[in-house]
Amino acid sequence: MRPTPLALTLLVLAVPAAAQDRGPAGRQALADLAYVLGEAHALRQACQGPGDQYWRQRMVRLMSTEQPDPGQERRMREAFNTGFSIRQGQFPACTPASRRAEAATLARGRALSGRLAEDSRTSPPDDMADPRN
Repeated sequence: MRPTPLALTLLVLAVPAAAQDRGPAGRQALADLAYVLGEAHALRQACQGPGDQYWRQRMVRLMSTEQPDPGQERRMREAFNTGFSIRQGQFPACTPASRRAEAATLARGRALSGRLAEDSRTSPPDDMADPRN
């Protein structure tokens, strides 16, 4: 059975902190999540076709939510594009192996999203940061 991306989507959208408010580990986790989103985008396109923009749109939302500084934005974009390119090269067509890779990728994304969301809830707000909504 094909895994549902709903949980990952909800977690990506639930990550409330801005990138600049995160420490080095959180910023790295955002880059890692961008990489996973790029992988998921390529793997989904292998089966759904090149017009499918589901995970790319989630990346756009993540960038909008996080509002990273220019350096972090570049890092996240490069991570997304690298993840996409690698998986597109590995799985140019929809196969049982590409479906298994997609399931594993979604599981990694859920774990990263959960960690980012948890870090956002447990980290004390920075007094100099804008209040969070």
